Amino acid sequence: MTTLSLSGCSIGSKKKKDGPPKHPPVNLLKTPDAVPKAEPLSRYGNRFGKNKTNTYVALKKRYRVMSTSRGYRARGIASWYGTQFHGRKTSNGERYNMYAMTAAHPTLPLPTYVKVTNLENGKSVVVKINDRGPFHKNRIIDLSYVAAAKLGVLGRGTAKVEVQSIDPRDHGKIINNKKKEAPFLKKNLYLSLGKFNYRDKAEALMQKVKKISHVPIYITQQGTAKSPIFQVQVGPVANDEEAIKLTQKMARANLPPPIVITKRL
Repeated sequence: MTTLSLSGCSIGSKKKKDGPPKHPPVNLLKTPDAVPKAEPLSRYGNRFGKNKTNTYVALKKRYRVMSTSRGYRARGIASWYGTQFHGRKTSNGERYNMYAMTAAHPTLPLPTYVKVTNLENGKSVVVKINDRGPFHKNRIIDLSYVAAAKLGVLGRGTAKVEVQSIDPRDHGKIINNKKKEAPFLKKNLYLSLGKFNYRDKAEALMQKVKKISHVPIYITQQGTAKSPIFQVQVGPVANDEEAIKLTQKMARANLPPPIVITKRL
């Protein structure tokens, strides 16, 4: 643990060797994924030093914390951390629980929810980023023990993965009639997905959404006759909780992150 309250997963004490627990839970692989929630930024782990800047140094390298997770998608190597850090404070002040669906990331805001896909076996999980690390070349995420188990990463210790933000704080904003962002507040919401110049592309997206949702879906046309814009919309959705659940389903299906609007366009 450093004075910057960084993750112990990469720069903590090495007196005790890290590894898996001697007696893991029997139903370890049945641990449910993290459920994305619209949470405020953590008090710790996003700003550092006397001047409260968004940069910090770990292993002689400077890292800059991102202001938003919107649109984040990256590929690299995932590793994991276990018994050595179990019970220690994470960078945002929570206690690391190797049996919880969490992870560490060097630059995403804390907390951020992400979908992690093992590109070697196709398995995916949703985790909450609540810690800093890893700080090794080409590694982009440090998984909790249980998250690594569900992804099939434990044996080799590392795997090539894709990390995609699905954080409703960034993807699940409400846009009112004046196009200003506000928190989830209203009922009868609509999800707006993608804009296309050709209707066949909108139709293709609509068919993909139909496979994961029973909520009504339709295509609206805007723009001009010569330059039409086709937009896929879903709704109405009963409330903000249902909107978040549907946003999560869309992320799992690799669909574009929706914008939540309060009126059908």
